[in-house]
Amino acid sequence: MLVIDGSTLSGSGTIVRLAVSLAGLYGQSLRLYNIRARRKKPGLRAQHVAALNACRDLCGGELGGAAVGSREITFSPAHPPRGGTFVWDIGTAGSAVLLLLTVLPLALFASGPTVLRVTGGVFQDFAPSPYHTAHVLLPLLRRMGARAELTVLRPGYVPGGKGTVELRVWPVADLAPLVLVEQGQLQRITGVALASHLEERRVASRMAQSLARCLRGAGVPVCVAENEDKTAAHPGAALAAWAETDKGALLGADRAGSPGRSSEAIGRYVAALLREDLASGATTDRFAADQLVVYAALASGTTKYRVPRLTEHLETNIWLVRQILNLEASFATGEKIVCITGRAPV
Repeated sequence: MLVIDGSTLSGSGTIVRLAVSLAGLYGQSLRLYNIRARRKKPGLRAQHVAALNACRDLCGGELGGAAVGSREITFSPAHPPRGGTFVWDIGTAGSAVLLLLTVLPLALFASGPTVLRVTGGVFQDFAPSPYHTAHVLLPLLRRMGARAELTVLRPGYVPGGKGTVELRVWPVADLAPLVLVEQGQLQRITGVALASHLEERRVASRMAQSLARCLRGAGVPVCVAENEDKTAAHPGAALAAWAETDKGALLGADRAGSPGRSSEAIGRYVAALLREDLASGATTDRFAADQLVVYAALASGTTKYRVPRLTEHLETNIWLVRQILNLEASFATGEKIVCITGRAPV
């Protein structure tokens, strides 16, 4: 049985999600304790419980301790991940995208194609945006041989949630390593400004204009699509942008709306984040940097990519794949290069 201390390094929910996903993929029993011990509200939240149940749905077996507030769980998968259609409702504004990213590694090596639909929060702070996932992470995974498509069926915001996203995944026999160490010359910046039930205040337009204005000095075209949505259960907004270079580097940044956060401030924030990561010479942004670790660990060969900096989540994910899969995984501090020699699940 794998035994993982959830208070290690970041002590965050990323340990829960990645550990359970890898345990299911490799058919290993898992005991995870001290869950989210470093958080103000330790233990599982509703979104973590939903993610655990989702892994169990794909891999069968026994799951113990999966309740809100629980600080210890056990998981014993019964079979390799299966394909099919799965529908989950978090029941809160917990991140639907984080749930999808928990089961994506399982779906990539499932017995058949999968359709994964989740209802919950879709755009919020401290969680991946579906735009970043669709336009940055999934294109990078496509270069490794993965095929997956993410669609926002209905936006959802904090605190009401009730948004829905759908991920379609086609299984692969193997993933190829990703080698991306030269940033190259910036070619274009693309983005999307989304506003739900806020057309009168021109929120989408103001976010887009603020972003374009702040990125004017980048010397490349900046194209931001404006999306006025009327389907969300509650008003809300989100902005995302991503930059592409001639060497294949792909970096993104995003920001959700929040009471008291002006449209112009959101545009300035996203522009500053993107410019900061580009200025570092990185080939992936600070968010994709830690998300790519698990796929590098599942690829046959050595993956290398340059990151803006070593974050707590990146350090934690590197530690986890070392612990669970006994892989060679390192971070070169001077060059800021992540290097992972992975192996495909058998």
